[in-house]
Amino acid sequence: MPSFQGKVALVTGASRGIGKAIAIALGREGADVVTVARASDTNPLKLPGTVDETARRIEAAGANALAVSADLTRDEEIQRAAEMALEAFGRVDILINNAAIDFPAPLLELPVKRYDLIMALDLRAPYLLARHLLPSMLERGGGSILNVSSLAALNQYPGQLPYGMAKAALERFTWGLAEEMKDRNIVSNCLRVDVPIASEGFVMNFADRIEDKSAWEKTDVGAEAALWMLQRDPATFNGVNIGITGLREQYGIPAFQKWEPDEAS
Repeated sequence: MPSFQGKVALVTGASRGIGKAIAIALGREGADVVTVARASDTNPLKLPGTVDETARRIEAAGANALAVSADLTRDEEIQRAAEMALEAFGRVDILINNAAIDFPAPLLELPVKRYDLIMALDLRAPYLLARHLLPSMLERGGGSILNVSSLAALNQYPGQLPYGMAKAALERFTWGLAEEMKDRNIVSNCLRVDVPIASEGFVMNFADRIEDKSAWEKTDVGAEAALWMLQRDPATFNGVNIGITGLREQYGIPAFQKWEPDEAS
């Protein structure tokens, strides 16, 4: 099984939730990690968690980390994050496109400005980050891109039309990029989150609306699934869009980890 020792990963949406869990798990496995999100110690947001906090957790695990506060809805901030990563470590071997946003509302009630923000963060940012980092990956002989999608890519949920559109396009981007790069040692896969993972945002939005939380899972479940996918043989596991449910049915991973309301991420 390939090791993460000596690898450099850039993880977006790494201030909290699944992105934070993936970033910390990669650090524990020996990778140096660039944590990217808006929330920082000097610019905290409403929800808990910052890129600096995640970076400290990675460093405590024995790896190197770089915290980058960036608004990934802005092209210049995307470019700055990629350039900072390459300047700090000289390479990025793994790109995790996890950051996403949603403003649930019916089409006629959602301001176009919010539609644009959803598309900018959920779809344009992964595309641009790949454009910025692929030349370095190709120069070094290969790399891996893992996009994080949602069950909304396959289903219509109330108020999630633009979000589902963006995630469906992200999955199309995943296998299309894999096809383009299949002879150049660039792996592109997509993890579809199709189980209720209790990230901070998920808890904030649904804790008061869903009484039965027995199926809710820890964010570590997403991290376990992501790292397993990153370690597959690219000859047989490339251009794959798969959900956590599918991973369990086909490969027996990741294990169910029940979330408890008083647990810290």
